[in-house]
Amino acid sequence: QVQLVESGGGSVQAGGSLRLSCAASGYTYSIKSMGWFRQAPGKEREGVAAIYTGGGITSYVDSVKGRFTISQDNAKNTVYLQMNSLKPEDTATYYCAATQAYGGRWNDPRRYDYWGQGTQVTVSS
Repeated sequence: QVQLVESGGGSVQAGGSLRLSCAASGYTYSIKSMGWFRQAPGKEREGVAAIYTGGGITSYVDSVKGRFTISQDNAKNTVYLQMNSLKPEDTATYYCAATQAYGGRWNDPRRYDYWGQGTQVTVSS
């Protein structure tokens, strides 16, 4: 089992920054990749970014490229999402996810085995 705990959400004005953290515990050695997803009210869960824990390869949804950065600290079993130049449309609940499997699309929620509880990000104009 793997447990994921997110932190770092909050409310900011447009143009501001936030850094989300996701601390993993349990059988962390089994994790092959981790991702950040978000879900706004009335919308489907959307993949935001992902990182392969072995090689550090990253992927991003087009709408956040150049603004968000996913990174990892293997010593702390923690993945971060640095969010800069935030826009009102980034408002959502952000979830951290982890998978023990290779393959599949990085932004497919069905690929992930474990999920955090979510953290709210609100960006005002």
